[in-house]
Amino acid sequence: MYPSRFRYEAPRSLDEAVSLLREGGDDAKVLAGGQSLVPLMKLRFASPELIVDINNLPGLDYEKQDADGTIRIGALRRHASLERSELLKSRQPVMAAAAPLIADPIVRNRGTLVGSLCHADPQGDWASVVTALGGQVVAFGPGGRRTIPITGFVSGPFQNALAPDEIAIEAVIPAPKGTPAGGYLKLERRVGDFATVGVAVALEMSGGTVIRAGIALTGVGGSTISAGEAAQALTGGPLSAQSIAQAADLAAGAANPRTDHRGSAEYKRHMVKTFVARILSRADGGATVAERAA
Repeated sequence: MYPSRFRYEAPRSLDEAVSLLREGGDDAKVLAGGQSLVPLMKLRFASPELIVDINNLPGLDYEKQDADGTIRIGALRRHASLERSELLKSRQPVMAAAAPLIADPIVRNRGTLVGSLCHADPQGDWASVVTALGGQVVAFGPGGRRTIPITGFVSGPFQNALAPDEIAIEAVIPAPKGTPAGGYLKLERRVGDFATVGVAVALEMSGGTVIRAGIALTGVGGSTISAGEAAQALTGGPLSAQSIAQAADLAAGAANPRTDHRGSAEYKRHMVKTFVARILSRADGGATVAERAA
């Protein structure tokens, strides 16, 4: 099937891009990597009248670290670049662990982290990782820049908090206050498939104590789930068999899966519990876990 007819624009500045989006309103879509939008258009699940291609905008292809350790990732930074990033390996190992698990090499060569966050697929991996890390999205529109916490940015299945005339230009990952640890585990039917279940755990450790924890779940609800109670059960003490078991139980309770061709709801909750316990059991001492299971 071919997409519906559309108008194509490739602006050279952010201001021009925002102006085009304002003109197009709800019938305009932003194109960055295109790994979600183009398939939807080919299947006519999406039929925008205007495509605003931001690939010619300067200064959006980067990952960099601020003086305080905050990491910023531009809207045109590809998954493949993050997969190879020495900065993420040294400063945000949970992101480095997740990067090779995003889809397949073809998608990683073109797709972008910020685009994935904007797409807000309940089975999207990056939204869970960024949620566990307490990240934010920076949007640019007619009123300038605004920063949106990821928990408020992903507003529902395939829904985000951007206004029609705003562009997400950057993801922001706060600096860890302790030694980072955790990981991302993903259950999929085959390599490159959407996650049947995904679990992101981000810990910050100091002297054997968990000083911050984030746990987020992929594919087990209508949108990315932040398992706040499970994370809170870990904070303020050492990792122990008791705290790990409690966090795993609470995370499974936070999941809201449904039975489908990928498995029963009970099975998916069991996998959430298993993945949380597996990551935490290896996290003491700053270990980072990455694994895909089929």
